[in-house]
Amino acid sequence: MDKPKIAVFSGATTTIGNSPQLITSNKAREKYGLPPRTNPDGSPMRFDVLRAQRLARPVTVYVEQFSAHPLERDAAELYAPPDGYLDAKGEFHKERQSPADVPVYEVTLRPEDGLYPMPYLARQANGQAWEDDATHEFAPSEQCRQPFYPDASRIFEEIDRFGIGLAGVGNLLSSRADFDFYRTVPAGGYRKGLPAAKRTDVGEGDIPRETVGVDFFPYRPFWLVHQPPRAALARVTNMVQRALASGRYAGAIWLEGSPNVEETTYWLSLLIDTTLPIVGNASQHPHGGMGNDGDANIIDAVDYIVSRVWADESGRNRGGVVAIQNKQIFASREVQKGDARPGGYTVTGGHGGIVGRISELFPATPTILTFISTRSHTYKSAVNLRQIPGTVMGVRREGDKTLPVPVRIKDDRGDLLPEAIPKVTIVKEAYQYGGDAAPIDPSGEDDVQARIEKNLRKAPLAGFVGEGMSPYGIMNQDMDAALSRAVFSGMPVVKVGRGNAEGFTARIPPFLSGNNLTATKARLLLMACLMKFGSLPAAADPGKPTQAEFGATMAKLDEYQAVFDTH
Repeated sequence: MDKPKIAVFSGATTTIGNSPQLITSNKAREKYGLPPRTNPDGSPMRFDVLRAQRLARPVTVYVEQFSAHPLERDAAELYAPPDGYLDAKGEFHKERQSPADVPVYEVTLRPEDGLYPMPYLARQANGQAWEDDATHEFAPSEQCRQPFYPDASRIFEEIDRFGIGLAGVGNLLSSRADFDFYRTVPAGGYRKGLPAAKRTDVGEGDIPRETVGVDFFPYRPFWLVHQPPRAALARVTNMVQRALASGRYAGAIWLEGSPNVEETTYWLSLLIDTTLPIVGNASQHPHGGMGNDGDANIIDAVDYIVSRVWADESGRNRGGVVAIQNKQIFASREVQKGDARPGGYTVTGGHGGIVGRISELFPATPTILTFISTRSHTYKSAVNLRQIPGTVMGVRREGDKTLPVPVRIKDDRGDLLPEAIPKVTIVKEAYQYGGDAAPIDPSGEDDVQARIEKNLRKAPLAGFVGEGMSPYGIMNQDMDAALSRAVFSGMPVVKVGRGNAEGFTARIPPFLSGNNLTATKARLLLMACLMKFGSLPAAADPGKPTQAEFGATMAKLDEYQAVFDTH
């Protein structure tokens, strides 16, 4: 039977998609007369680090028998004889020449075998050793190497080549599925131009050079960090939607930096119209580094997709978009990074969130889903790409008036437009943060007032999330008055409790209830709702709406609230 095929998407700032620094080995330093790398106390290093590389031609090597495990020799009677012996001069003989000869296996290593771990021999252009990603600290981008992979294909190759399962076998990915790799908002880019093998959409002779902060988004070296802009969500949405609508895939894996994978997976849950499973993965350590958990998370994501535990009786995804971290299956709505360590993910909202676990081989246990969320997702989402209209009404300041304006959300192909992604700002409450208790003075919240004015000039689709007292969402009087002005200026405001609140925020007009969502997740859902319903009707005087204006606003907010209550 044909293996299932899985689409693998590379997101931004992915620890799961970068390697430790490529440091020049002591083999190379000795060869070129460079000072050796030593331990911190100045003593010689015991071993050179080996890095995965390709052979340029076949080479025959001799492997000492019984060197794979300290107790192999203890069961020598269970083993077949070696291929031969090396004498004191290193010459190979089929038969033993003396008791001191070393029993060996003879093997020819070939380039087509795949990657092999070998000392890293490269040096800088000036002949000096590489000690970090850059030629020197705070070097400009053109003097820095990229530790991030341009897509996940090399990661998957190395997992297949070097990953050893509990049963002692490899090929842990290709034995289960085939893969296509997508550079959605990748962390590594081709600054000198895409190689010919990847240039599928450009003409002969064109060299599409990629720019950091535009085409790819790294965070190492740390002084070159770039996060994708809000508009990149359109690129993410369109690429994932087109791939999963193609009919070629059994599911998708989304790779992203560990602090942000929780947000993008929830966005995909809201926007992508698919019956297929989507799994988010992250890692706390670089691929190939000590303690790396990302490789195992990827293997578990493949296991989840091919297991089909997510499928209902019609074969549709009943589990929604999930994040799989350290054997736990999290609902994307509730997952949150709590600490920078393997297993450092927690659930939010106090009502579930961990919906299953990944299989273990010893003893054999299956991958299972233990809970199914009642929240709408993907093909059942009221705000997925299919449900979003081509144009909605926003608001814009013209002179001293706030007027409705059409905002185009999708192009003629149905793709989400980058400029359509709404601007939603999070404001946070702190105890005894506000001004005088009386009289109420919304003008004291200068930052909110300034944001309202800028939104009216620059962002026709905009809103706010108010992170207030837990779980009620209540904020100080001045802040609530300022946010009320935002509502009657056409910008919906969602209230949530502070931090990881475990209760449900009540709906107190003129604000929306974010239920038990975190502020970051409420922001994403409000952005999706703005693209579905458009802005609120603006009052002539946002500080003093008429009864009719108040009623019209509340009627519009009812549409929003129905989505917040079910997603």
